[in-house]
Amino acid sequence: MYIEGETNVRSQRFGSGRIDGLGSELGRFVVTSMEIPWQLVRDRLGATPAAVLMVESMELDVVERQIAAAPECDTVLAVGGGQAIDLGKYFAYRRGCRLVTVPTIVSVDAFVTPKAAVRRNHRVEYLGGASPDPLVIDYDLIRTAPLQLNIAGVGDLLSIHTGTFDWELAHRAGRDTAEPFSADDVRRARDILRLVDERADDIRQVTDAGLQAIVDGYLLVNTICLPAGHYRTEEGSEHYLFYELEERTGRPFIHGQIVGLGVYLLSRLQENRHTEIVALMDRLGLAYQPADMEIDRATLVASLANLRSYVEKRGLWYTAINERPITPAWIDDALSGLRFAR
Repeated sequence: MYIEGETNVRSQRFGSGRIDGLGSELGRFVVTSMEIPWQLVRDRLGATPAAVLMVESMELDVVERQIAAAPECDTVLAVGGGQAIDLGKYFAYRRGCRLVTVPTIVSVDAFVTPKAAVRRNHRVEYLGGASPDPLVIDYDLIRTAPLQLNIAGVGDLLSIHTGTFDWELAHRAGRDTAEPFSADDVRRARDILRLVDERADDIRQVTDAGLQAIVDGYLLVNTICLPAGHYRTEEGSEHYLFYELEERTGRPFIHGQIVGLGVYLLSRLQENRHTEIVALMDRLGLAYQPADMEIDRATLVASLANLRSYVEKRGLWYTAINERPITPAWIDDALSGLRFAR
């Protein structure tokens, strides 16, 4: 698909075997990765990096320490999932060097977004700004990851369902002055959801076309959100549940899966075609059940009960959480169809 507009990707390469020999083009380079993805690519690059920075933690003090200790380089090659890519983006931003991204899973859109998700005391902050040149999508390499990790990539596209609803709600309440409402942006974002629906079988089977549909969806989101200067079309109440749960538990989650849980619960709070979006998640094969993420019922109950307070204290965008009560009775009813870790 040809995509017109700002995508935050300076150049791109798609196909099988695109990682082979890549290192010979990078000059003196540093790799950011994790053990499994690095083992998958290290012998295929055709060159040896000056250093390999394994993700230790995305806490900002740890990331800054790693970058400060790294050697000089021309390029940072970010290989892996969201955290490895975010470490590479932040490295490129801090050092002012070229960024090349090679996602080995497409569970989160970090490989196309400009800012890096870091943490301060387990709280997510988006910092810096870097654009891949190139973004390398090697279909066969990505398919070495577990099926569910790649299917999880639709989470940040499914969140359009709840995110656009929240933006419309904020507009009606006169609470969108910082991010002026655009009906055209909402329409274009919902067109991306239709793309997901049309390619659902390919996404579930992780075919080349399915992987491409996820990546194209991410790039299309950027053409909407980067000119607007915000991500309201795909970030709303569903992400806020994820933020609260991550801070509460002090551990990371597979991004698309935890966002999927947020879509499940918050579309219900919104009274926003809940049955329809859940049917799509099931057709895609997305793992959004709390049991899939080792979340027990008591933890999720506490998170939901605290959600409005959490959102208000942090001054997050106005969403259904600000308008609609999350009562104990609502929580019991909303959780009745979910499976939990024991």
